[in-house]
Amino acid sequence: MTNQIEIRHLEYFLALADTLHYGKAADKLLISQSALSQQIQRLEELTGQQLFDRTNRKVVLNRAGELFADVAFSVTQQLHEAMESWSLALEEIDGIIRIGFVGSAMQQFLPPLIQDFSSNHPNLRFSLDELSNEQQLQALEHKNLDIGFIRSNVVPKSLECRPVYEENLCIVLPQNHWMSASNFEDLSQLANEKYILFPNQQSQMYYQQIIKLCKYYGFVPSISHRSIHGPTIFKLVESGLGIAIVPKSLLDHKNYAIKVIELADVPFKTSLFAVWDPENGKKGLRHFLNLLFKN
Repeated sequence: MTNQIEIRHLEYFLALADTLHYGKAADKLLISQSALSQQIQRLEELTGQQLFDRTNRKVVLNRAGELFADVAFSVTQQLHEAMESWSLALEEIDGIIRIGFVGSAMQQFLPPLIQDFSSNHPNLRFSLDELSNEQQLQALEHKNLDIGFIRSNVVPKSLECRPVYEENLCIVLPQNHWMSASNFEDLSQLANEKYILFPNQQSQMYYQQIIKLCKYYGFVPSISHRSIHGPTIFKLVESGLGIAIVPKSLLDHKNYAIKVIELADVPFKTSLFAVWDPENGKKGLRHFLNLLFKN
């Protein structure tokens, strides 16, 4: 008989479970106390379990009621979320834009963009996932993302890719390193250092940029560790396990014992690319792309 349980039964149950008082729960639900009592009794008949222990003075959830409260909350929550998504879709915003990004994109580039878009489209929601380049491309191909922000322009033919942001590279050194901005001339001075780089298989374009940069100054970097995560990279550098070259937007030198030299005058920059499926028909995505490329 559980297929006869209605959403109102769950909502009435949750109101009484919250207040443990028939009068207060009835007022909250805008129904009579007797109607509430009848519906709770009906719910107990349908579940085959007494959910409350009742005396003349008080109402208390018993063990069966406590367990049922979790079920009732889960079901009503799922329904409310589904109805909200449906309502948003009716407004032609299509509910949620699912965005993937590499960590550095969230430091400077994405937050103001999302804030600007949200102020003009307050009913739209974002789902944000920090993923590697490769993970984003796979998610886009499987329709699990709407747009990604990656450090590569090598993408499947089914996806559109355009640059959205260019920035300088920076050398990251331990705070007690002998090199500083005052005695730095060019990268060849650091040819004998151990380097912490992004993995080639997860960020091929960025990895090759660093390799080309080092070769430009006459050496091939000796790689001691690999990581795509800024906090890991900075902790390794802080610990003296190598130096790193990262996008300027990834920097977090305030929380680590490191120092930074910006490579402002080298013929190598790093770019952030937006990538999406041009067949994705979400109107919300169209609005987002219009804002992204308005300049």
